[in-house]
Amino acid sequence: MSVPEIITVNSESLEATIRDLLPSQAGFGSELQASNVITPIIDLTATAEGSVLPTHLATALSFGSQTAFDVENTTTVLANSAGFYRIFGTASTRAGSPTFAGSASFSMSDGSTSKIIWGYRIATGADTTQLISYDFNVFLPAGHSVSATSATAETDLIGSIRQLATVTGTTTVPSGFVSE
Repeated sequence: MSVPEIITVNSESLEATIRDLLPSQAGFGSELQASNVITPIIDLTATAEGSVLPTHLATALSFGSQTAFDVENTTTVLANSAGFYRIFGTASTRAGSPTFAGSASFSMSDGSTSKIIWGYRIATGADTTQLISYDFNVFLPAGHSVSATSATAETDLIGSIRQLATVTGTTTVPSGFVSE
């Protein structure tokens, strides 16, 4: 016959996570324990984090949660508040001469330097039109921004940007969502 064994787990990072996920338990107990007994587990992580909405549903689009953009022949700042964002849409460009080449891009800036994170360029050619879709996520720490650039009047970036989570990772639920 096996005897259950309980041991103390000394881990500041595990204790900090429990304090973060269960703020009502902060200061309650000072030791984590582990057991060699099989115990059924109910995952309350989403509720403990303050959300009852599964992650894949929390990223849903809603009228009030996204900002549409249409960038043509200019650069537009899409977001400059810290957090996690989803950027999606289409890029199109048309060329009317053998010497024309259009381009579009997304870049991130820390306030002094910019880096292109997604780019699109059409090859030169007579009467050529191209369309491509994009869908990616970015993280902006404080003081950073993300911009869309269309280099010519013949190049368009049309899409939406939606904040997925705050800078601390707290999920931003779709506008209008009402939890129980």
